[in-house]
Amino acid sequence: MLDIAEELQRWVEQGREFAVATVVAVGGSAPRQPGAALAVDSDGTAIGSVSGGCVEGAVYELCVQAIEDGRTVVERFGYSDEDAFAVGLTCGGIIDILVTPVRGGVFPAALAAASAGEAAALARIVSGPEDLMGRALLVRPDGAYEGRLGGHPELDRTAAAEARAMLDAGRTGIVEIGEDGSRCGQPLTLLVESSVPAPRMIVFGAIDFAAALVRVGKFLGYHVTVCDARPVFATPARFPEADEIVVEWPHRYLASTEVDGRTVLCVLTHDAKFDVPLIRAALGLPVAYIGAMGSRRTHEDRNKRLREVGVTELELARLRSPIGLDLGARTPEETALSIGAEIVANRRGGTGTSLTGAHTPIHHDGPRQPDGRIGSVA
Repeated sequence: MLDIAEELQRWVEQGREFAVATVVAVGGSAPRQPGAALAVDSDGTAIGSVSGGCVEGAVYELCVQAIEDGRTVVERFGYSDEDAFAVGLTCGGIIDILVTPVRGGVFPAALAAASAGEAAALARIVSGPEDLMGRALLVRPDGAYEGRLGGHPELDRTAAAEARAMLDAGRTGIVEIGEDGSRCGQPLTLLVESSVPAPRMIVFGAIDFAAALVRVGKFLGYHVTVCDARPVFATPARFPEADEIVVEWPHRYLASTEVDGRTVLCVLTHDAKFDVPLIRAALGLPVAYIGAMGSRRTHEDRNKRLREVGVTELELARLRSPIGLDLGARTPEETALSIGAEIVANRRGGTGTSLTGAHTPIHHDGPRQPDGRIGSVA
């Protein structure tokens, strides 16, 4: 639901009545992960997606029904062996979808927080007693929460603590707790959706390849910074789509800015006086990805220089160099695509090989639950 928060926030401000269908559990080769949502208003306008097209029509009708009767329901969709054209996922997956009318409660506050880029988690009951289905808590980073899930106060406290832990990790997924807030009461299943600021991509080196990579980074949902020590190249005119442009020596900027476990660093400077101090500093940080551009000869020379300044083999193993996947790229745009593809593969656990003829899973992320469902996504 929070993945379409900006549009839904406008609906709230306009006073529209609407219902939201949210993927709460998936299994097999399902096209969307928990948290993906489709919303329908009382005029029949629809936004978002829960399946990439497989079951959108049926889910649309469920939303229309929810607006009319005010009831929250969970519906399962899967592949039909008897009729592949029946309502179901022809890709062979299974998805459970929560359909609920949105009428006040904590939902407007959750949508406002997500659309403003603030950190917040929305925890909703998606499995349990019928009278509790769809109830929600909005949890802030400091642990404060709004709303109520049920009659037992310990339930809200336990759910808020679990949601805060998911928020701290920037994760969306399933949590199971007891109805009384313990681990042994009647079980409830919560979908926790985390809304966190966009992850950072820092591109070092204001070159033509960087301009293309900025566009790819924005497309992938990153907050993109371009950093270069040369003011004549690091200008808004050359990088109009960048969120920020910094004129500073790369290693000095990296030492002064905030990074986290979702940050990706792309070193395109291609100059030892920039590369070596920057990569040396980067390899000591808990970031998600560090890649450096250059030929294989440049790579060998750079690694030699890094070893000379004390970088260990274990640290060097984190460096993706030459940067990107082997797509045969030539142009800046093709190169940026290969870098973006490697970043996605690194994040999702992909191999980077062609799916044609392969027998590996198409979707890698999401640990399996005890019942075989895949219940979370980073």
